[in-house]
Amino acid sequence: MRLTTAQALVAWLIAQRCETLDGREAPLFPAVFAIFGHGNVLGLGTALHERRAELPVWRGHTEEGMALAAVGYAKAAHRRQVGVVTSSIGPGALNMVTAAGVAHANRLPLLLLPGDTFTGRAPDPVLQQVEHFGDPTVTVNDAFRPVSRYFDRITRPEQLLATLPQAVGVLTDPADAGPVVLALPQDVQAETYDFPDALFEPVVHRVGRPRPDQRALADAVDALRAARRPLVVLGGGVRYSGAGHTVLDFAERHGLPVVETTAGRTLVPHEHPLFAGPLGITGSASANAMAAEADLILAVGTRLQDFTTASWTLFAPDVRLVTINVARFDAVKHGARAVVGDAEATVRELAGQVGQWHADPEWTARAAALRGTWDAHIDALRAPAPGVPSYAQVVGAVNDLSEPSDYVLTAAGGLPGELVGGWRANGGAPDMDVEYGFSCMGYELAGAWGAAMARTEGMVTTLLGDGSYLMLNSELFSAAFAGHPFVAVVCDNDGYAVIARLQEGQGGERFNNFYADCRTAHDHPPRVDFAAHAAALGCSAFTASDLNEFREAYAHARAAAIAERRPAVLVVRTQPSAWTDAGAWWEVGVPDQLPGRAAYDETKPRQVRYLRP
Repeated sequence: MRLTTAQALVAWLIAQRCETLDGREAPLFPAVFAIFGHGNVLGLGTALHERRAELPVWRGHTEEGMALAAVGYAKAAHRRQVGVVTSSIGPGALNMVTAAGVAHANRLPLLLLPGDTFTGRAPDPVLQQVEHFGDPTVTVNDAFRPVSRYFDRITRPEQLLATLPQAVGVLTDPADAGPVVLALPQDVQAETYDFPDALFEPVVHRVGRPRPDQRALADAVDALRAARRPLVVLGGGVRYSGAGHTVLDFAERHGLPVVETTAGRTLVPHEHPLFAGPLGITGSASANAMAAEADLILAVGTRLQDFTTASWTLFAPDVRLVTINVARFDAVKHGARAVVGDAEATVRELAGQVGQWHADPEWTARAAALRGTWDAHIDALRAPAPGVPSYAQVVGAVNDLSEPSDYVLTAAGGLPGELVGGWRANGGAPDMDVEYGFSCMGYELAGAWGAAMARTEGMVTTLLGDGSYLMLNSELFSAAFAGHPFVAVVCDNDGYAVIARLQEGQGGERFNNFYADCRTAHDHPPRVDFAAHAAALGCSAFTASDLNEFREAYAHARAAAIAERRPAVLVVRTQPSAWTDAGAWWEVGVPDQLPGRAAYDETKPRQVRYLRP
């Protein structure tokens, strides 16, 4: 079949299918996000236009926003489907590097197709080309290499035959999932080649379930049966494996208390008697207390990030670590007894070998008791009060008014601590995306657009601060134009409040975070009218000044988003210094001249790096 490189690539994208987590067949690449420039409009743009009825193309308004929307889509689809994003060479391509970092840190699949400079070099230097004096083969797309799982530059049409199987292998591999970048020189996009028909035959990609090594599994069984106070930590890998019910059943049979990481949030129903709460700095005092007392940690599908482990001060110095992870890279960290394998398959095999062993009943009962104390603390933070509401009150209202099939999202600032620490899962549905692997400001709106595209039921609600809104809001218009509804709750507290908290909490002076502490030429600096701005971008807009108004406005915003098929933005003033705090330590570099250095020097020695003897 004689096709251009771009035509062949598009035909191949259409032919790829996937098996979703619930067993349905669906397109592996359900959508393309595109902003065209001279580097991709004629080659790839023409090919996409020809097949537009088979492969939807959505126009965005920043390349970063489009790529973040694709990341949000993949997360909402449990990594079973992959968004595709194309841009021209130059600033358009470089704008996507941040989103590639988000996908890389969060182990999420993403296919980026940036245009590239001419391989023939006859017109060099072309518009938007960056020239490297000592190496003419380098282009701006090489900036993707540190944030790509797989990178290739297609300099001949027939190279697709070798690289496409590798690319799709990475995108669908549970251990290696992450961003794939195929840089496409614009002259090569338009070259023709006789591609074999077999390249375009439909293929259904099924995510594998690697089985564990039996010796490693036996080692884990021995460690578990020797424990009296074991604690199960559920990470995002449990969600992507569809292993939530399997792990919870295992915990129930053996009396194992369960806690969740940020990526594993809402896998367990909140009222479950074994649930001790979310773990870590943005988690709960209840889960952290259990972690400090545990004699064994069974970490399933988590990379044990610093916010999960309180910079490795959370667990006891003599605790034994057993990890179950499909990625060897994550499984072997910190000298753990590593079991490399799919979470669902491995826990099933583990359950078959543990026998009648049961954790200490007093330890089992401690989970519900401690979580009850934490729940009472959250109830007090959420309690109605006059005046400007806190983050906790706003999150509590959204939680109360949400349905079991809904989906809530955030990424940066103070809101991850409020959603991770305070949200109560309704029925244990996987209904939360807190992008706290890269903590990318701006993901909240773009990711919500992608999630709204991917979700077939329920309402997507994203919560963000005024700083994130100002950083990347153009995809509100993209979602409104495309007709993808969600609710965006914008909490306005006049600045980067959570970083001001960090600054002042270590004894630093207030500087450059709240607007009141920033350099300005005005006695009365301008304020942003977020509601008017959102309305100008085609969204429904609502405001609230207190908690009662917020609850009423949120109900109206949900209804408007559904009825009008566009985002509804609800703006609420929030307190700048009221937080949900789990009391855990986070290592940050504190200069000697700040008062916080003394506490740093006192806590740092408690930081343990676990090395298996």
